[in-house]
Amino acid sequence: MSLETDVTLEIQPESRVDVINVRERIPDRIRSRLSRYSKSVYYSYHTTAGYFGEKLSAQFNHSGEALRNFVQMFQTLFPFRRGYRHDQMDLRTELSQEQKVTEPHNAHLTFMSSGLTNCATYENRPDTPVYFVDLDGIWNDVRRRRRTTVLAFNEEQVVARVDLPVPVSRHPIDSINLMDPHLGFFSRLQDLIRTHRVDRGRIDISLGPEERNAGLTVNEYETLLMKHDLAKVLRNPLHFMAKSGRQMLGNPRAIPGRARDYAKYDLVQILNQTVDALGLSESVFERLLQRFVRAPADHFMGMDRSLILLVSSAHSNGASRGSIVNGTYQSPILVQWDRPETDTRRLEISLVRFD
Repeated sequence: MSLETDVTLEIQPESRVDVINVRERIPDRIRSRLSRYSKSVYYSYHTTAGYFGEKLSAQFNHSGEALRNFVQMFQTLFPFRRGYRHDQMDLRTELSQEQKVTEPHNAHLTFMSSGLTNCATYENRPDTPVYFVDLDGIWNDVRRRRRTTVLAFNEEQVVARVDLPVPVSRHPIDSINLMDPHLGFFSRLQDLIRTHRVDRGRIDISLGPEERNAGLTVNEYETLLMKHDLAKVLRNPLHFMAKSGRQMLGNPRAIPGRARDYAKYDLVQILNQTVDALGLSESVFERLLQRFVRAPADHFMGMDRSLILLVSSAHSNGASRGSIVNGTYQSPILVQWDRPETDTRRLEISLVRFD
């Protein structure tokens, strides 16, 4: 802890998938100090552990059990040990032999498709929990150590707005690492922070309204994950779900034969089970169904059209002034599942200062 308005916590999950109320983990004296402010940003430094937005959490009545069931639904859609290229350790040249032994199986698709995010803002309501959702908390009997930062503030002010074009390939399905130094995108953001002397705040990055068939996420930019596993999902969003559904349902021959029909049927059953178990309203069910059954991939994947990067001088690798905060393996990523009309996509950037 280095400012009176924020705290960084270390969390050790109790199970591979764990839903942890971060507000309960903050020491009382610090929680009391943070409660003087109206809002808090919650930041995860990891690519398979993060937060749901306040709006979605509210739809589930801020219930940890409900969020756990929601995540487990996506694990059914993207199950472990499904032959992901990301899990083929003999192909992972960036890992040491020791790391290959402890590297968990792919949970990144669950993270991206469920709508988990690295950074979420919540109103400071002492009695309302805020859940840190971990998809890889324990692997091979090893409990992982996770970090999260809570940064409180009262007001926010947009101090700069710019548009930045990002070159993209003509491949219909592709992903672009916005942190790639050759792109120059990240350095432009850092220049913007320095120019406007923002020590605490955030950067909002959104696709221009004219951009179609694309999304933004923060995750690990590993070639096998991005170019193979994610690409397979984007080509056929219901592919893995159809496979798992055939195993789950007792009589798949009674369902129309096409994989897409299998998968849609399966998803309705999973959603129905989740809604019944949690006592959710029909309106919540309808919103979930619209989100995941409508085509194309942008409605199936929970991937958003925007992302948030935290700016802080206290949590950015020792920088004396504000800098973008990111975990070791985190990268902002632009994903497209159809080619654009031009060779660039326009991103709208807003730099926000916290007061």
